[in-house]
Amino acid sequence: MHIPPVFTYPEAILFWIVLVWSFYLEIKFARTLASNPSNTQDAGTRLLIKAGNRIAFFLALLVSFLPWLAIAHQRMVLNAGTGLLIAGSLFRQYSIRSLGKYFTPEVIVGVNQKVVEKGPYRWIRHPGYSGAFVMFAGMGLAFGNWLSLVIFFLAVCFVYSRRVTAEEKALLDTLGEPYRLYMARTKRFIPFIF
Repeated sequence: MHIPPVFTYPEAILFWIVLVWSFYLEIKFARTLASNPSNTQDAGTRLLIKAGNRIAFFLALLVSFLPWLAIAHQRMVLNAGTGLLIAGSLFRQYSIRSLGKYFTPEVIVGVNQKVVEKGPYRWIRHPGYSGAFVMFAGMGLAFGNWLSLVIFFLAVCFVYSRRVTAEEKALLDTLGEPYRLYMARTKRFIPFIF
Protein backbone atom coordinates (compact mmCIF):
# COMPACT_ATOMS: atom_id res chain seq x y z
CA MET A 1 0.00 0.00 0.00
CA HIS A 2 1.24 3.47 -0.90
CA ILE A 3 1.69 5.85 2.05
CA PRO A 4 1.36 9.54 1.09
CA PRO A 5 4.26 11.75 2.20
CA VAL A 6 2.00 13.65 4.62
CA PHE A 7 1.81 10.44 6.67
CA THR A 8 5.53 9.68 6.81
CA TYR A 9 7.06 10.13 10.23
CA PRO A 10 9.04 12.23 11.14
CA GLU A 11 9.22 14.05 7.80
CA ALA A 12 5.56 15.16 7.80
CA ILE A 13 5.51 16.69 11.28
CA LEU A 14 6.39 20.15 9.94
CA PHE A 15 3.66 19.92 7.29
CA TRP A 16 0.94 19.22 9.87
CA ILE A 17 2.19 21.96 12.20
CA VAL A 18 2.14 24.46 9.32
CA LEU A 19 -1.28 23.26 8.16
CA VAL A 20 -2.81 23.70 11.63
CA TRP A 21 -1.11 27.10 12.05
CA SER A 22 -2.35 28.30 8.62
CA PHE A 23 -5.95 27.37 9.17
CA TYR A 24 -5.92 28.48 12.80
CA LEU A 25 -5.15 31.97 11.50
CA GLU A 26 -7.98 31.69 8.99
CA ILE A 27 -10.47 30.62 11.64
CA LYS A 28 -9.24 33.28 14.06
CA PHE A 29 -9.75 36.07 11.51
CA ALA A 30 -13.14 34.74 10.45
CA ARG A 31 -14.42 34.57 14.02
CA THR A 32 -12.98 37.92 15.03
CA LEU A 33 -14.39 39.73 12.04
CA ALA A 34 -17.65 37.87 11.56
CA SER A 35 -20.32 40.34 10.65
CA ASN A 36 -24.05 40.61 10.40
CA PRO A 37 -25.06 38.21 7.60
CA SER A 38 -28.11 40.33 6.78
CA ASN A 39 -25.97 42.87 4.91
CA THR A 40 -23.77 40.41 3.05
CA GLN A 41 -23.22 40.79 -0.67
CA ASP A 42 -21.36 37.50 -1.18
CA ALA A 43 -24.20 35.53 -2.83
CA GLY A 44 -23.53 32.52 -0.59
CA THR A 45 -19.86 32.27 -1.52
CA ARG A 46 -18.60 32.12 2.08
CA LEU A 47 -20.43 28.84 2.57
CA LEU A 48 -19.33 27.67 -0.87
CA ILE A 49 -15.69 28.32 0.02
CA LYS A 50 -16.00 26.50 3.36
CA ALA A 51 -17.76 23.50 1.84
CA GLY A 52 -15.63 23.42 -1.30
CA ASN A 53 -12.35 23.57 0.60
CA ARG A 54 -13.41 20.81 3.00
CA ILE A 55 -14.66 18.53 0.24
CA ALA A 56 -11.50 19.14 -1.80
CA PHE A 57 -9.31 18.39 1.24
CA PHE A 58 -11.12 15.12 1.95
CA LEU A 59 -11.08 13.96 -1.70
CA ALA A 60 -7.44 14.99 -2.23
CA LEU A 61 -6.41 13.16 0.93
CA LEU A 62 -8.36 10.07 -0.10
CA VAL A 63 -6.84 9.84 -3.59
CA SER A 64 -3.34 10.51 -2.24
CA PHE A 65 -3.23 6.81 -1.33
CA LEU A 66 -3.43 5.77 -5.01
CA PRO A 67 0.08 4.54 -5.88
CA TRP A 68 -0.15 4.90 -9.67
CA LEU A 69 -0.72 8.64 -9.43
CA ALA A 70 2.04 9.32 -6.92
CA ILE A 71 4.46 12.13 -7.72
CA ALA A 72 8.09 10.99 -7.80
CA HIS A 73 10.53 12.12 -5.12
CA GLN A 74 8.00 12.08 -2.29
CA ARG A 75 10.23 13.72 0.31
CA MET A 76 11.07 16.57 -2.05
CA VAL A 77 7.41 17.23 -2.93
CA LEU A 78 6.50 17.14 0.77
CA ASN A 79 9.12 19.80 1.49
CA ALA A 80 8.14 21.87 -1.54
CA GLY A 81 4.47 21.60 -0.63
CA THR A 82 5.15 22.64 2.96
CA GLY A 83 7.16 25.61 1.70
CA LEU A 84 4.32 26.70 -0.60
CA LEU A 85 1.83 26.31 2.25
CA ILE A 86 3.96 28.60 4.43
CA ALA A 87 4.48 31.14 1.64
CA GLY A 88 0.81 31.19 0.65
CA SER A 89 -0.35 31.55 4.23
CA LEU A 90 2.08 34.38 4.99
CA PHE A 91 1.08 36.21 1.80
CA ARG A 92 -2.59 35.72 2.60
CA GLN A 93 -2.13 37.08 6.12
CA TYR A 94 -0.20 40.06 4.75
CA SER A 95 -3.07 40.72 2.34
CA ILE A 96 -5.66 40.49 5.10
CA ARG A 97 -3.68 42.88 7.29
CA SER A 98 -3.29 45.29 4.37
CA LEU A 99 -7.08 45.43 4.02
CA GLY A 100 -7.37 46.15 7.72
CA LYS A 101 -10.90 47.02 8.81
CA TYR A 102 -12.25 46.26 5.35
CA PHE A 103 -11.51 42.54 5.60
CA THR A 104 -14.60 40.46 6.36
CA PRO A 105 -15.33 36.74 5.94
CA GLU A 106 -18.38 37.67 3.86
CA VAL A 107 -18.44 40.17 1.02
CA ILE A 108 -19.63 43.40 2.62
CA VAL A 109 -18.77 46.72 1.02
CA GLY A 110 -19.56 49.89 2.95
CA VAL A 111 -20.79 53.02 1.21
CA ASN A 112 -17.95 55.10 2.68
CA GLN A 113 -15.32 52.43 2.01
CA LYS A 114 -12.22 53.43 0.06
CA VAL A 115 -10.41 51.37 -2.56
CA VAL A 116 -7.40 49.84 -0.80
CA GLU A 117 -4.23 50.25 -2.88
CA LYS A 118 -1.51 49.55 -0.34
CA GLY A 119 0.59 46.46 0.20
CA PRO A 120 -0.10 43.77 -2.41
CA TYR A 121 -3.24 45.62 -3.50
CA ARG A 122 -1.01 48.00 -5.47
CA TRP A 123 -0.52 45.27 -8.06
CA ILE A 124 -3.39 42.80 -7.75
CA ARG A 125 -7.04 43.04 -6.73
CA HIS A 126 -7.33 39.75 -4.86
CA PRO A 127 -3.99 38.90 -3.23
CA GLY A 128 -5.68 36.99 -0.40
CA TYR A 129 -7.10 34.57 -2.94
CA SER A 130 -3.72 34.36 -4.67
CA GLY A 131 -2.30 33.31 -1.31
CA ALA A 132 -5.04 30.68 -1.00
CA PHE A 133 -4.13 29.30 -4.45
CA VAL A 134 -0.52 28.91 -3.33
CA MET A 135 -1.60 27.30 -0.05
CA PHE A 136 -3.76 24.71 -1.78
CA ALA A 137 -1.10 24.01 -4.41
CA GLY A 138 1.25 23.35 -1.51
CA MET A 139 -1.18 20.93 0.08
CA GLY A 140 -1.70 19.14 -3.23
CA LEU A 141 2.05 18.75 -3.66
CA ALA A 142 2.56 17.65 -0.07
CA PHE A 143 -0.07 14.95 -0.53
CA GLY A 144 2.32 13.61 -3.19
CA ASN A 145 -0.29 12.73 -5.79
CA TRP A 146 -1.09 14.30 -9.15
CA LEU A 147 -4.82 13.79 -8.72
CA SER A 148 -4.71 15.49 -5.29
CA LEU A 149 -3.07 18.49 -6.94
CA VAL A 150 -5.72 18.54 -9.69
CA ILE A 151 -8.57 18.28 -7.17
CA PHE A 152 -7.26 21.26 -5.20
CA PHE A 153 -6.66 23.26 -8.39
CA LEU A 154 -10.16 22.68 -9.75
CA ALA A 155 -11.87 23.28 -6.41
CA VAL A 156 -9.98 26.51 -5.76
CA CYS A 157 -10.63 27.76 -9.29
CA PHE A 158 -14.34 27.03 -8.93
CA VAL A 159 -14.99 28.49 -5.47
CA TYR A 160 -12.78 31.56 -5.81
CA SER A 161 -14.01 32.42 -9.31
CA ARG A 162 -17.53 32.53 -7.87
CA ARG A 163 -16.31 34.61 -4.91
CA VAL A 164 -14.39 37.07 -7.06
CA THR A 165 -17.40 37.58 -9.33
CA ALA A 166 -19.62 38.37 -6.33
CA GLU A 167 -16.96 40.54 -4.70
CA GLU A 168 -16.21 42.61 -7.78
CA LYS A 169 -19.92 43.12 -8.46
CA ALA A 170 -20.42 44.35 -4.88
CA LEU A 171 -17.41 46.66 -5.12
CA LEU A 172 -18.53 48.08 -8.47
CA ASP A 173 -22.13 48.51 -7.31
CA THR A 174 -21.08 50.24 -4.09
CA LEU A 175 -17.86 52.11 -4.90
CA GLY A 176 -18.48 52.72 -8.60
CA GLU A 177 -15.94 54.61 -10.69
CA PRO A 178 -12.99 54.50 -8.23
CA TYR A 179 -13.13 50.70 -8.24
CA ARG A 180 -13.64 50.57 -12.02
CA LEU A 181 -10.44 52.63 -12.48
CA TYR A 182 -8.62 50.38 -10.01
CA MET A 183 -9.74 47.32 -11.98
CA ALA A 184 -8.44 48.87 -15.20
CA ARG A 185 -4.90 49.23 -13.82
CA THR A 186 -4.57 45.97 -11.83
CA LYS A 187 -4.80 42.25 -12.51
CA ARG A 188 -6.89 39.85 -10.44
CA PHE A 189 -4.33 37.38 -9.10
CA ILE A 190 -0.86 37.68 -10.66
CA PRO A 191 0.76 41.11 -11.22
CA PHE A 192 0.89 42.16 -14.89
CA ILE A 193 -0.35 38.71 -16.05
CA PHE A 194 -3.73 37.53 -14.80
